[in-house]
Amino acid sequence: MAKKLLIDATRGQQTAMPPWLPYAGVHCAKLIDTSAEQFLKDPALLAEGVVHAARLYHADGIPLLFDLSVEAHALGCDLAWWEDNVPSVTTHPCQAGTPLDAGLEMFSRDSGRWPLIFEAAHMAKPQLDELDCAMLGLVCGPLTLASHLAGPQIFTALLKRKEYAHAVLEFAGEAGAQAARFYAEMGCAIIAIVDPVASQVRPQTFREFVTPNCQPALEVIHADNLTSTFFICGDCSKVLEEVCQVGTHGFAVDEQVNLGFVRDMAHRYGKGFGGNLKLTSALMLGMIDPKADALISLAAGGNHGYTFAPG
Repeated sequence: MAKKLLIDATRGQQTAMPPWLPYAGVHCAKLIDTSAEQFLKDPALLAEGVVHAARLYHADGIPLLFDLSVEAHALGCDLAWWEDNVPSVTTHPCQAGTPLDAGLEMFSRDSGRWPLIFEAAHMAKPQLDELDCAMLGLVCGPLTLASHLAGPQIFTALLKRKEYAHAVLEFAGEAGAQAARFYAEMGCAIIAIVDPVASQVRPQTFREFVTPNCQPALEVIHADNLTSTFFICGDCSKVLEEVCQVGTHGFAVDEQVNLGFVRDMAHRYGKGFGGNLKLTSALMLGMIDPKADALISLAAGGNHGYTFAPG
């Protein structure tokens, strides 16, 4: 029932208890004593680490991987690799022009790291099913992917070079749809559009550039009757209403947002919501007692559409 519990909560339904969703990411590599780079380049290690984390933390669901460079890499961006973190995007093919100008073509199953991700999913999915743990696919959101393709200039282009910005964002949205297709094929029960930098724009900019370019991925997810969610980082208070109107079944937020405010907004729109365990001050630095922090989040979240997760 654990997987169903998570799906129901993400869809904004009442549950007997909040499900638990650890965003383990490259922490999985540490758990199996390997580097982040090795973990993300080796399908056997990727599957081993994810399954081990799911079992160790009694997860109701877990992302297959949490790496927002996958789509950018498959589209031709170069990466810098790290021992203890996800890779960084170092080149931006759309810096001098639109995706059409740059000659970008949509990636396929054979592009970039997609072959090894498919292989890892093939190994991990049966084991996660045995644990009754939902496998999540995480799609790089349109604004974040646009920032990989065009570099930081995309943020000024949203205001000053709108035609160019629309072209980059629309291509990023189609890439998100392609990634969603792949995660659906892998057997992911929940697919998240992850757009951390979307908290940095004004509500009207979000509505103009982020919302429409999430729709291609959502059409893919919902056509397969899968569950959708939207992950956003930072203080997203000013765009939280826009997040609720994107069209996903639910959303998840950063530790910087008040969970009571998030809960009330989610209930108003009939959405599931996730967070708000303090990743930095509680789990990483120990400045706040993690147990006390967890109890505060669970009390604020309640049992109506709430998923307990790191902020």
